[in-house]
Amino acid sequence: MIHYKSASTIEELNQILALQLENLPGAISEEEQILEGFVTVHHTFDLLKRMNDVCAHIIAIFKGQVVGYSLCMHPKFGDEIEVLQPMFAEIKKVVTAGENFMVMGQICIDKEYRKRGVFRKLYETMLKEIQPQFNTIITEVDIKNGRSLQAHYAVGFKLLSSYHSGGQDWALISLS
Repeated sequence: MIHYKSASTIEELNQILALQLENLPGAISEEEQILEGFVTVHHTFDLLKRMNDVCAHIIAIFKGQVVGYSLCMHPKFGDEIEVLQPMFAEIKKVVTAGENFMVMGQICIDKEYRKRGVFRKLYETMLKEIQPQFNTIITEVDIKNGRSLQAHYAVGFKLLSSYHSGGQDWALISLS
């Protein structure tokens, strides 16, 4: 049985990074990117831990192994990852001042555990864990990543805006 919880150990953070490396565009074919999706950002251990210390990442564990994760990224980290800076600029344009939101910095499911409800359960757990301090999750998805975009809409995300940055088209979406 898969267990969902907040990341709390160095080993869990290292397992997140290992799963992330397996799903970066350079690690998978273009065909697999289209069919299975991909992650865009490669985090350093230091940044991943600092983010986790502020708001713990949500992980799916099976037999002691991280098989899925959703990264909590407090808005104060908005300048830390260059490729995400335009997202935070877009958020400022479309989100009402004073709205309490957490950014989901990345979500990834091990290939063997996809289509088992892990994606939905990670978001359900994340939404529960960030309340009452935050009431909304905001993220962006590369519009070319159709599998991920479809999965986000299926769990209830709504489009806030679409924009172009860094040669890519992005969908800025939210879940409350």
